[in-house]
Amino acid sequence: MDSKEIRTLFKEFFKENGHTIVSSDSMIIKGDPTLMFTNAGMNQFKDIFLGINKAKNLRVADSQKCLRVSGKHNDLEEVGHDTYHHTMFEMLGNWSFGDYFKEEAIKFAWILLTEKYKIDKNRLYVTVFGGDKGDNMPIDTEAEQIWSKYIDKSRILYGSKKDNFWEMGDVGPCGPCSEIHVDIRNDEERKKIDGKTLVNNDHPQVIEIWNLVFIQFNRKADASLEMLPQKHVDTGMGFERLCAVIQGKKSNYDTDVFQIIISKISEISGIKYGTSEKTDIALRVIADHLRAVSFAIADGQLPSNVKAGYVIRRILRRAIRYANSFLNLKEAFIYKLVDTLVKQMGDDYPELVSQQNLIEKVILEEENTFLKTLERGIKLLEQITENLQKNHKTDISGKDAFILYDTYGFPLDLTELIAKENNLTVNKTDFDVEMQKQKERGRNASEIETDDWIIINDCKSTEFVGYDKTEEKIKISKYRSIKQKNEKYFQLVFDKTPFYAESGGQVGDSGTISNQNDTIWIKNTIKEHNQVIHISENLPQEINVEFTAIVDVEKQKSSARNHSATHLLHFALRQILGTHVEQKGSSVDSLRLRFDFSHFNKVTDEEIRQIELLVNSLIINNISRIEHREMKIDEAKNLGAMSLFGEKYGDKVRMIEFGDSKELCGGIHVVNTGEIGFFKIISEGAVAAGIRRIEAITGKIAQDFVFQSLDELKIISAEFNNTKEIVPAVNKLITENSTLKKQLENYHAEELINIKNDIIRKAENKRETMLICENVKLSDSQDLKEICSQIRGQIDNFACVLGSIIEGKPFIIIAFSENLVNEKQFNAGKLIKEASKFIQGGGGGQANVATAGGKNVAGMQEALNFAKQEIMGDLFR
Repeated sequence: MDSKEIRTLFKEFFKENGHTIVSSDSMIIKGDPTLMFTNAGMNQFKDIFLGINKAKNLRVADSQKCLRVSGKHNDLEEVGHDTYHHTMFEMLGNWSFGDYFKEEAIKFAWILLTEKYKIDKNRLYVTVFGGDKGDNMPIDTEAEQIWSKYIDKSRILYGSKKDNFWEMGDVGPCGPCSEIHVDIRNDEERKKIDGKTLVNNDHPQVIEIWNLVFIQFNRKADASLEMLPQKHVDTGMGFERLCAVIQGKKSNYDTDVFQIIISKISEISGIKYGTSEKTDIALRVIADHLRAVSFAIADGQLPSNVKAGYVIRRILRRAIRYANSFLNLKEAFIYKLVDTLVKQMGDDYPELVSQQNLIEKVILEEENTFLKTLERGIKLLEQITENLQKNHKTDISGKDAFILYDTYGFPLDLTELIAKENNLTVNKTDFDVEMQKQKERGRNASEIETDDWIIINDCKSTEFVGYDKTEEKIKISKYRSIKQKNEKYFQLVFDKTPFYAESGGQVGDSGTISNQNDTIWIKNTIKEHNQVIHISENLPQEINVEFTAIVDVEKQKSSARNHSATHLLHFALRQILGTHVEQKGSSVDSLRLRFDFSHFNKVTDEEIRQIELLVNSLIINNISRIEHREMKIDEAKNLGAMSLFGEKYGDKVRMIEFGDSKELCGGIHVVNTGEIGFFKIISEGAVAAGIRRIEAITGKIAQDFVFQSLDELKIISAEFNNTKEIVPAVNKLITENSTLKKQLENYHAEELINIKNDIIRKAENKRETMLICENVKLSDSQDLKEICSQIRGQIDNFACVLGSIIEGKPFIIIAFSENLVNEKQFNAGKLIKEASKFIQGGGGGQANVATAGGKNVAGMQEALNFAKQEIMGDLFR
């Protein structure tokens, strides 16, 4: 049975048993501050478990794409080294939301594994929660009794709270779980050691394949447990592990899930899988990371230097570095693997097909960029190695190793490998210290203390009235306090709200809630698990009373102008540049708009002008907004509505029309385009391969920008006697300035030659070495280096000490000819450190040339004399 058949059978089995098969959610998390990536199948159902939303279907099943790069067994640097851990993986799962519970969940799992997939019952073990005294929880005897109907009691094992009690986080839904483990060792090994002794002991061939979680408790902030009003089932089965078991493989990487990609890499590199452990690891790393990066880009997350984008960039760079170091692939090639992945998985994940061109171009650009960085890193490591060997040291510092890891993508094992080849070692202890510091910095930045919700009025959801009102009578439903970075604030949930919550790229509203006794400032409105949350620094004196919620209308109007302008911009881009343009992200606030879109060339100045003219013509035409609040998504798409890249939509959507511009959007918009006033693009540039970014302004801000530009132009024109031909006048000035600058450079170069010649005339001949020691008048410290460079090109044997007072500060340079460095071990770097003490400064450099700067002008001559005497002593030694 191949992997496609295994995935299909899972879905068909649960469909036959009354489950609705849903598509995988995006691998990139939106609207959840606690996660960057979907790391489990249950993420898209989190709102249901938290009681925020009701389930549309009580029984659901799917195959969810997930990404894990931290936590137990998921350290990125370990992926590829073993047989079964991955960054991106698929999680097969079935859920019950208040419908069936332990009895049916266990029955479904057993029938599917043993009867449908034909897995040998005698290779299976199950674990149940063995109780916990700390939480005063007994053994899960209910699950134990159900399992005893299907499997011998000797194969039912008790698990600890760590292994068999699932929790969403420090607070929230939780419950006991039951794991199914399979022993894939050969018969001889199974006879030697009983498989049950290896369960949950990290044995690579006695592994968990399915976890059945029975969610029945809620963990409160004080760590106590309360029973949930409804019981749920949440199961997760690792698809790649399941394929290995069914296909009779000892390693996930030996299944067709990975071997199809690995074979393509082998074809390109000329290195077969199984040749050596080092090359096998590299092949596994590249195959795994290709999947992770491709799915992330398809879901809208481009590589970058921040947050989720940084993680994706780091994963891709790790694959590039393994290819470069162990497969000797020195040029970009990973982008060539995308087509193989699309052919393999595109039927089940159509986003790979629709975004293939973008994925390939982004990966290609990232490869080319990082290969240059990698080359610089290798040179840096060579330099570190050379310096250590010169100074008869054998230990690369942990700090240097960490810089190579963090900046240049060198994992510790690669640095250790190169070090070993040069008879060096790496200070791993100090490296671990630096790594821990980085983790703590990230942890401290994101650490949040969250209290329990205090329920005031039991309101299941918040009614949003902000499309029609900016003011509304409201009551607080619940609130909680939050601490982050030593700051305390409050999150408030209302029964109704006119405040728009930050989403779809548009900033959240701010404003006030007030009554006769209190006025509380709402600084922001966010959406968390589809729940509208209002952020405030204070609580009202009385909570359980009515308030008037008032939106900051001016701020909202400015945001609305910019948001509606993004729709017009999107329309104009497709008209001017072509229908290949798709929105790839946006950010809208009261000051400006930012719009990312697919396009593979720089937008020319002429195209920008055409775009601005088209958008402004749509504004001048004062087109009325047509709003469809509850439209079926298929109907909206049939009408030509554009959707946001990477966004997930429900069955009913809101569509906004401005003439021919039609988009699915939940944001706040102007009533007619004339309210936007004026539109001006202020920047255009690339953010990634095939992705361009436009920043623009509207309304009064755009008007002020134009007026300021005209005023500046008027001032410039006045400098040219108010000429009407300002551009030719400025060009003429630039040409004249360039000519004069070259003349000055020539004069300065001649001056330095004269100074150099004068210095050489004054030089003393000491033991066939020209000894130069002068205090010269210069205007730039770089001139000292230039003079020494000229001396080096003219005299074979020399020792040079020069000083100069530049802008009131003393500078010194010491330079030696190569023969003095190589034959007599002269060292400018060491000498400059001693000489610079006289000018109360510091410096450094190489053995042949070194510089220093200081603050004690009076010590200049003494510094020069000291250096000269030291050189004389060495010459006559």
